Amino acid sequence: MQDQEQQPVLLVENLSISFDMYRQGMEKHTVEMVHKLSLTVNAGEIVAVVGASGSGKSLLAHAILGILPKNSRVEGTMKFCGNNLDEALIKKLRGRDISFIPQSVEYLDPLMKVGKQVIGAGSRKERKLRQEKMRQLFVRYQLEESVAKLYPYQLSGGMARRVLISGGVMNEAKLIVADEPTPGLQEELARETMKNFRELAGEGCGVLVITHDVDLALQMADRIAVFYEGSVVEAAPAEAFSGDGKRLYHPYSKAFLRALPQNDFF
Repeated sequence: MQDQEQQPVLLVENLSISFDMYRQGMEKHTVEMVHKLSLTVNAGEIVAVVGASGSGKSLLAHAILGILPKNSRVEGTMKFCGNNLDEALIKKLRGRDISFIPQSVEYLDPLMKVGKQVIGAGSRKERKLRQEKMRQLFVRYQLEESVAKLYPYQLSGGMARRVLISGGVMNEAKLIVADEPTPGLQEELARETMKNFRELAGEGCGVLVITHDVDLALQMADRIAVFYEGSVVEAAPAEAFSGDGKRLYHPYSKAFLRALPQNDFF
C-alpha cells in the first residue's frame, strides 16, 4: 500500500454532480453539470483550473467543501491524504486542514465584524497568535488595522475580497481551495495573492485555484487543468501552455491557448 505521505493531498476520480429539477413545478428531471471529472493536487503543488464560465468549475470546489445544495447528487470518489472525503470528515477538516476562499463576498457573515471572522475560534492564546497573524496579513494585502472592527457592509468589494483571502490563508491548512480569488483586485494584489499561495505550497500545502486569470495562472501554477463541458479534459504542466501548444493533446486545450490575447486570439 502506498504510504499516506505520498498520497495526493486531493484525489478526485470520476466525480459527477447532478441536480434534481422540476419543469413547471411538476415534472422532475435530473441535470448533470459535472461528468466523470478526475483531478489530483499534490503537496507543494499549485493546480489552476481554467475554462469557460458556467462550465461547472465552482461546483468542484463546493463538492470538496461539502457545501452543495440539498437537491444535488454526487457520485465518484474524493480523497484527502488517502482518506475518503465523506460528510463527517469534510465537517472535521473544513476550516482547519482544508481552507476555502470563496468566489462570493457574501460568504462573510453580515452580523459579525470581519476581524472575528478572520481570526476564528480558539483558545485565548490561539486567538492572540492569530490576531498577530491577521495584522501581518492585513499589511500584506494593504488593509488598515481598523478594518478588523468593520462589518462586511462597510467594506468595498475589493476590501471584502482581501478579507476573504486573509481568512483563507490564516490556518496551516494542507489544502487550500480558492474559487476565483482575484477578481476586483489590482494587479499588484492579485500577484501578491498568488505569491502567497506559492509560499504556502513551498511549505507543503496543496493549492487548487479556480480562475479566469489565465495569464496569472500560467505564471504561478505548476499544472493547468482545463475544464470543458463539466469535466477536466486535460491537466498539463504550465509550461505546456506556450508556443504553438504542441505539448497539449486535447483540441479544446489547444483552442484555449490560441484564444489568449498574447496569441492574437488566433
